[in-house]
Amino acid sequence: MSGPLLVLVGPMGVGKSTVGQLLAERLKAAYRDTDEDIVAEQGRSIADIFVDEGEPAFRAIEKRAVHRALAEHDGVLALGGGAVLDPDTRALLAGHRVVYLSMDVEEAVKRTGLNTARPLLAVNPRKQWRELMDARRHLYEEVATAVVATDGRTPDEVTEAALDALELKEA
Repeated sequence: MSGPLLVLVGPMGVGKSTVGQLLAERLKAAYRDTDEDIVAEQGRSIADIFVDEGEPAFRAIEKRAVHRALAEHDGVLALGGGAVLDPDTRALLAGHRVVYLSMDVEEAVKRTGLNTARPLLAVNPRKQWRELMDARRHLYEEVATAVVATDGRTPDEVTEAALDALELKEA
C-alpha cells in the first residue's frame, strides 16, 4: 500500500494533531497535518481563509492539500475536520488505514471551549458542534478502518488504543 501509514480523521478539537504526533513518534514515522499544509501554502490562517473567501473556497484548497498529502506522505497524516465532506476524498481514503477519533459534545466543550477561533462555531457553538457532528459522523464512520473514542482519555491512552485498533506495533 502506498501513501500514509495511517490517516486520522475526526472533529475539530478531538486531538488529531496531538495523537498524530505521538503515533508518528511511536511508529518512527513522519507526521503531517493538512491544515498546517494549507496555512503554510496560503500564508494565512484557516479562519482568515473562511472569512476572506468563504467555506467553498476553503474546501477547494483543502481538497487539493489532502489529495497531495495522500499521494506524497508515507507516515502519519492528520486531516482537517471537514476533509471527509468531499466525496472524492472519501473515495481516496478507501484504500488507507483510517482512524476516526471520536468525542461527544461535552468533551468538545472541555477541550476547545468551543471558542470563536473556530469559524464554523462562531454563533451558538454547542448547537453548531452537534449539527456539524450530525452531518459528519456517518462520513467519518464511512471512511474509518477503526473508531477510537477519546472521551476521558489522555493522548497517550488514545495513541495506544489507535495502535491496538489497527494492530500496529511500535517501531
